[in-house]
Formats: sequence, structure tokens, C-alpha cells
Amino acid sequence: SSEMMTNLSMSLVNMLYNIQLMKMAGENGVAAYGVIMYVNFIFAAVFLGYSIGSAPIAGYQYGAENHKELHNILKKSLVLLIAAQIIMFAAAQLLSGMLAQIFVGYDPALKEMTQHGFRIFAFSFLFMGINIYGSAFFTALNNGGLSALISFLRTLLFQVIAVFALPVVFGLNGIWSAVVAAELAAMAVTLIILAVNRKKYGY
Repeated sequence: SSEMMTNLSMSLVNMLYNIQLMKMAGENGVAAYGVIMYVNFIFAAVFLGYSIGSAPIAGYQYGAENHKELHNILKKSLVLLIAAQIIMFAAAQLLSGMLAQIFVGYDPALKEMTQHGFRIFAFSFLFMGINIYGSAFFTALNNGGLSALISFLRTLLFQVIAVFALPVVFGLNGIWSAVVAAELAAMAVTLIILAVNRKKYGY
């Protein structure tokens, strides 16, 4: 259910972003967003790969009622993800110019817009990993409801609110930072859910 929610939400949210960008930046804004999304998939793949790959391990330990090892997996995963988030953010800032050049180097104005937008968007990498892992972790614990809730909040509800509210205050930068605000809010919810359910699942 969480994977379905993620994919459905992405399609809807992408349309909303394009509508907002057409109003505020025209075709260049839509083109820049398209490039940012392509590059985002590369960075997000690191978090997705780890989360999906480690979920069966967590599920096995939960089924075996090995709570000590389940706690160990969660603790080490959070440490690794925080480190990866910082590395991904730093890499995005350093490589933003080169990545923009690869896709839209033919147009200086579009390249500058893409690079600027991606540098703001990259702040979302500081929070994204924990959210993706949190959703996969609860899938592993056989709680599809909480997994879907995290996915719904980070990929749909918070992003829809942010993409309409932030541009009113920050203009075009508000669109680029909408994902950042959504991921930050989702991370707060994910950490609360992890804390509330700690005793229930024994991690």
C-alpha cells in the first residue's frame, strides 16, 4: 500500500508542480524541474536501495522475536542514514553545476535556474533517507498502515500544502523548497511514530 501511495502521489504532485512553475517561471521552470527530478532519482536510489535491502532483515528479526537485534538494526540504520544524508547533500551542492551543465548546458539562463533550484531542493536529502527507511521499516514489521501513512504524508499531503503555500511567501524559491519542507515535516512525524511504537514492536 505504501509503494502504491508513493507512485500515485508522485504523478499527482508532479502535475501540481508543473502548474505552479508554468505560472511563475514558464517553460524554463518546467524544464528545470524535470532535470531536478531526474537527478533526484539518482540520489534517492541510495536511500531506497538501503531501505528495501534491509527491510527483510528487520522483518526476520521481528518474526523471530529477537528484539535486541531488531533494536541494533534500527540504531545502526539511523546512524548510516544520517551520514548518507549529509554526504548526499554535500555531493548535490558540489555537483549541481556539472549536473545542470549535462542536461541544459545549451541554455545559460535555464542552466542557472536549474542549478539554483537544485541547490535549494538538495536540502531535502538531509531528511529524505529517514522517511524512506521509516516507511520500509514498518512494512517489514507487518504494519502497512503506518508505512502508507508516512508515504502519504511525505509524497502527497505535505507536498501539496507546501507547493501552494510557500510560493505565496517566497516566490519561485518557495516551489524549489516545497519538497524540503515536506520532507522535514515527514521526518518529524516518522520519528514520533518510531518513538510511540517502540515498546509495541520491541525495537
